[in-house]
This record gives sequence, structure tokens and C-alpha cells, in this order.
Amino acid sequence: MLFDKSALAGKRILITGGGTGLGKGVAQHLAAHGAEVHLWGRRLEVLQAAADEINALHGPRAHVQAVDIRNAERVDAAVGEIWEQFGPLTGLVNNAAANFIAPTKDISPRGYEAIASTVMDGAFFTTLACGKRWIDNGLKGSVVSTLVTWIMTGSPYVVPSAMSKAAINAMTMSLAVEWARYGIRLNAVAPGPFPTEYAWQMLNPTADSSVGATQADEVPMGRYGEIAELGNLMVLLLSDGCDYITGETIVIDGGHHLAAPSTFAGLNKVTDEQWKSIREAAQAASDKSKAQRSV
Repeated sequence: MLFDKSALAGKRILITGGGTGLGKGVAQHLAAHGAEVHLWGRRLEVLQAAADEINALHGPRAHVQAVDIRNAERVDAAVGEIWEQFGPLTGLVNNAAANFIAPTKDISPRGYEAIASTVMDGAFFTTLACGKRWIDNGLKGSVVSTLVTWIMTGSPYVVPSAMSKAAINAMTMSLAVEWARYGIRLNAVAPGPFPTEYAWQMLNPTADSSVGATQADEVPMGRYGEIAELGNLMVLLLSDGCDYITGETIVIDGGHHLAAPSTFAGLNKVTDEQWKSIREAAQAASDKSKAQRSV
């Protein structure tokens, strides 16, 4: 273990999208280092399952709220509930995301809005709800947002996601300057390939391994990232050990973004018939997720 198990003792950290994928893995890592974690998502049963896993390993450190972060009023109310019931947050991880691969010409306004409202609007609403309370109460705070290397390069076939993540990067740099005098830091991480079940289905939805998500041999280090590595970076940024770091986006991708292609440019070779199969697979994954959400 890189850090002491009490590195985040006394920290209360909110993780959006904390019930699955990277959010769940990071939440487990933060709790293992002493933090109390609050998990947000839209599926209460999924959140509770993730919290139960954390609590079984580390004691009662995980709490859940079913929150649609696209709703500014609900976000503000939910943050207020945390403040009242548990005490002030010390950190926020903007992790909730939505994405799918598709030719941009085929994306509907509704499809665009589904991504932009979750990724961009949700991160802003949650950051603002926490930030204004830290400022009003004279408290320090740390915000870490999960981005992608496409903020530097752009990427075809995931344009709404690349746009939305770039907006959060702009928010990170802007508020780092505006809120520094309050002791509030904003940073971001840009993970490379860290396979998680749902995300990998959406970004690699065909049986053809050459289509979609990055293969391990395309990464200079020859492997995918491990959750503990991302978690260690999060621990550093959310701790009191690097208070002079703010406004930065730190890439953690085994050198992937430096070795072209690190975007979905390879999808230029996909045929219309393959895109049809991709849409069908993505829709099936989305329908499965919605069905779980309604249980």
C-alpha cells in the first residue's frame, strides 16, 4: 500500500457515479485509506450493494443517495442533506459519466443531451453545491474530476463526451483561480484504458476486437490501468499533502495519449453495417441498465 491506511482519516468525500465502474473502485480505495464516502447514482439498489461491500471491509464508512445529477435542485438538496446529517464534505469526485460511440451525424439531440447533461451539467451543479457551502462556512475543499485525454486531442465518434469533458477541464482551471483564496482546490485526472463492465460494453460493443475500445497492446506499457493506481492518485489529490496543486489535469494512461492513435480515429474503417450492429449492442446494454434502474 503506497499510503498509510489513515491518510484520509477525517475526510468526507462525495463520489458521483459511485455505484459502479471507476467510481465504485475509487470509493473502495478512498474508504480503505480512512475516508467516509458518499455514493451517488440513479440506481439505489446498485449504490447500496457497493456501500455494503465497502462497509463489510472497512466498517460503516459508506453512505448512499439516489440522485439524478442533471437536476440542479435535487443536487443542492442532497448535498444539504449530507451537511445536516453527517457534517460538511471535505472533497468531491466528479465521476458520473455517460457515453457511447456513434457517427456524429447519427446522434440525436436527445442522445447529445443525455451525455452533456450528465457529464458537464452534473459536474457543474455538484461542484457549485459543494463550493458555495465551503465558501459560506469558511472551509477548505478539494474537487477532483475524472476526465479523458480527448480533452487535449478531441476524438471522433465520441464528440459529445469529448466536448463535455473539455468543459469540465475549463471549469477546473477557471475555478482553481477563482476559489484559491478560499482554500478550495480543483484538479482532474485523465485515465487511459481502465476496463469496467458497462463502459467497455458501450465503447467496445462488437465481437471484433479491432473495433472500439483500446486493446492492451496499443498502450506503450502493454497493459490496462489498475484501479489501485487511479485510487492512489485520487488519495494524493484529496489529501492535505499537496495543497499547492490546483488547476491541473493529470494523465494516468501508461503513455497511451502520446502514442497515436489514442482516440477512436480507427473507427473510420467501420462500415455502415457494422455501425448498425454497434447501435444494437449499445441499445441492448442501455436497456439492461435501465431495467436494473427501475427495479
